[in-house]
Amino acid sequence: MKTFYWLVKREFWEHRGGFLWAPVVTGGVFLILNVMAIITAEVMSARHGMQIGGNDIGMMMRNADAGDLAQVGAAADVAMISSMGMIGIVMGIVVLFYCLGSLYDDRRDRSVLFWKSLPVSNTSTVLSKVASAALVAPVIAVVVSIACGLLQLILFAIVLSFHGVNAWQLLTLSHPIRAIASLVSNIPLYALWAMPAIGWLMLCSSGARSKPFLWAVAVPVVLGLLVSWFGIMGLFNLPTAWFWGNVVQRVLLSVFPGSSLVFDKHGLQGVNDLGDNNPLGVLSPDHTYGLLASPNLWIGVLTGAVLIAGAIWFRRVRDDS
Repeated sequence: MKTFYWLVKREFWEHRGGFLWAPVVTGGVFLILNVMAIITAEVMSARHGMQIGGNDIGMMMRNADAGDLAQVGAAADVAMISSMGMIGIVMGIVVLFYCLGSLYDDRRDRSVLFWKSLPVSNTSTVLSKVASAALVAPVIAVVVSIACGLLQLILFAIVLSFHGVNAWQLLTLSHPIRAIASLVSNIPLYALWAMPAIGWLMLCSSGARSKPFLWAVAVPVVLGLLVSWFGIMGLFNLPTAWFWGNVVQRVLLSVFPGSSLVFDKHGLQGVNDLGDNNPLGVLSPDHTYGLLASPNLWIGVLTGAVLIAGAIWFRRVRDDS
């Protein structure tokens, strides 16, 4: 376990720019854009006062009933978790290219000979890279998202306090603990859902002699086009839409957080069941952990395990000399 810990730490050291600084910079840019938007709104409304629907915000808050206050809290929750969208996209891109280069780069620069000379098995090496992609990257992204969300919530509260809104009231109407718990609870599900994509990308990284990105994209897309062509020609009764949704998209896009909400009916059901005053419901364990009942998830996990085993085998036998 100590050796595995240092292998994972090595991956973080070597890819700190993608794992750490990419989400940090993205979160910083997100906050700066929000500050710019607030300043723009203040300047544009300076002559007429800050109004919504012709009513002063402070007066609206004082006259709001329970339903209105619940909607205000929901809006604050959306503002708090909105940074996860941009950071999640960046994290997905980082994980995708990390997996593609994780085993190929060592062979390209011949450093694989040094690492193989160490008393570390190929299995431990590959699994440390899997853990980095499936756990280390999302944990850092979630931590950065939580920090950005809390800063944004405080920023909005401060700005609205200058317009007669009780900042403490706004903070109490939001649900920061629920938001944090929802984001953290989704990390294990992300690791499971992303497994087929991580396995496929690492298989291409370990097996391709050159251009692993081309192999990773071209093979599933060409197979999808062949399945579509066979369906159009009536040669075989192949489920075209199923193949694109459950094979091509899974092995290429599952590394992006939230993709299960799009590609799995359990995730879609969670979105449809949301209430207007509970935007965090889409991330709550009540909905997201329903994904554990999806055969799509476990078939993907099994497929990912087989692909990772293939990557370990290629790591052991591939010789590009």
